[in-house]
Amino acid sequence: MLKIEIPGEGIAELKYLVLDYNGTLAADGKCSERVKELIKNISNVMEIYVLTADTYGCAYEEIKGLPVKFQRVDPLNGGEDKKNFVEKLGGEYVAAVGNGKNDVKMFQVSRLRVAVIGKEGAFFGALMNSDIVVTSPEDALELFLNTKRIVATLRK
Repeated sequence: MLKIEIPGEGIAELKYLVLDYNGTLAADGKCSERVKELIKNISNVMEIYVLTADTYGCAYEEIKGLPVKFQRVDPLNGGEDKKNFVEKLGGEYVAAVGNGKNDVKMFQVSRLRVAVIGKEGAFFGALMNSDIVVTSPEDALELFLNTKRIVATLRK
């Protein structure tokens, strides 16, 4: 678990990292080796889930062998699926990372929300419902290994 004291906001106790796949961790369905390395490092302190509508059909193969739990969501109702999943975990313990329209509801019930504007872009609503916006999956994941970045961005 990560405990992050954010001045003026209190302590965030983050047990779970919930990640979207396409456009967030991956570009055109492919996940970089650096992203995989960062996921391995984060798994030492947080339980990691990858939720995806799997647009390219290769997400499971791309992340096979990583210390994550994988779940496909409905291509038409994925936003609701992601929201329900986070609520079952206990949203107050969840850091969510995403970029798409189907990530907005998940963001709304998560304690910490990170939007990624990568090669595939990002949905405006995801940006508006995030706490932090970054420009690469690596930057998003590195936040959880160097939590002072989160503190510096979110302090009042």
